Amino acid sequence: MQKKDPFVLRHLAEVQPLLWWLDEDPLEPESRAALVGEVGADLCVVGAGYAGLWTALLAKERDPQREVVVVEQYETGAGASGRNGGFCSASLTHGFYNGLRRFPREMETIERLARENLDEIERTIERYGIECDWERTGELTVAVAPWQMKELEEQARLRNEMGDHVVVLDAAAVRARIHSPSYLGGIYDHDGTALVDPARLVWGLERACVSLGVRIYENSRVEWLEDVDEAVRVHTPFGAVTAAKVALATNVFPSLVRAARKYVVPVYDYALVTEPLTPAQMESIGWAGREGVSDAGNQFHYYRLTKDNSILWGGYDAIYRFRGKAQREFEFNPETYYRLARHFLTTFPQLAGIKFTHSWVGRSTPARATPPSGGRPTRARSPT
Repeated sequence: MQKKDPFVLRHLAEVQPLLWWLDEDPLEPESRAALVGEVGADLCVVGAGYAGLWTALLAKERDPQREVVVVEQYETGAGASGRNGGFCSASLTHGFYNGLRRFPREMETIERLARENLDEIERTIERYGIECDWERTGELTVAVAPWQMKELEEQARLRNEMGDHVVVLDAAAVRARIHSPSYLGGIYDHDGTALVDPARLVWGLERACVSLGVRIYENSRVEWLEDVDEAVRVHTPFGAVTAAKVALATNVFPSLVRAARKYVVPVYDYALVTEPLTPAQMESIGWAGREGVSDAGNQFHYYRLTKDNSILWGGYDAIYRFRGKAQREFEFNPETYYRLARHFLTTFPQLAGIKFTHSWVGRSTPARATPPSGGRPTRARSPT
């Protein structure tokens, strides 16, 4: 076990295993009733996260007469949708190189659709008045090693050839935006990423769905699916939904279609949040543009400012548990939190003495690909 520096440990003295987004938020809705008895629907959505709620919302928008039911095993947004870092990226392929490797001929179209999709997310938030601290700040990807800068320059060239508008920044330019001695350069994507309060977004989607007539049942774990005459019966502990169609939006939880389970590899991704920065601390780091940031390593950090100028700092470790097991004791990982704190102080030495207040973990499925030009592999952001 690594010997721990007492200086780093002092920054973790007040950290609590709490999800920052859920800490006394007045917009958190009341719990919804469990499904009891049998109901019918045209569409049953399993899972009340982003994928499930957006599926339900689009279904009702396209046909207001369609009966839509959502069943959730816990509460709305209890999974990755409420536990992530709040980066809303335009990428549809979980990272540019990940898509380019798999869909080289279609990638230009995919990138165009990705930008259109992000714009439509923003319009949906505006249309339903969702209060989720949406900020279209863009994103900086920073190089902290010389090899990373070469790859970022190549990525910018390829993306711009496909209609993007990515700007390459040298060390002086990127440090002028955010004052860190570790930055050797970077690229800035001014409109491909928005920052958001993920919990407020999922709650806002829930309210939008209900306003259109979607029925949502919480604490209703789906146990099995049954084929019936031209329909599917979705069984929960106290009831069932019989629907013409079923959409599964269960993310890293075991799929109800057993054949799909081998394609899901859940990993644990950890995050810390600092106390709010003082005006003097903010001045010491710059960050006037409030961009989302990630570094360009294969093991990488992602970080951002919250609405009260705390810093959310996550990533680097992506831990897979044997057979994808999910147990409560996995949610607090002292070794990872220590490593994150140490890396934070390397990035922002001028913030020495700041306290971390919140820590949590989310389960997600990462992706990785090797760039066509060769070299080291690049990675896609884990959602949390």
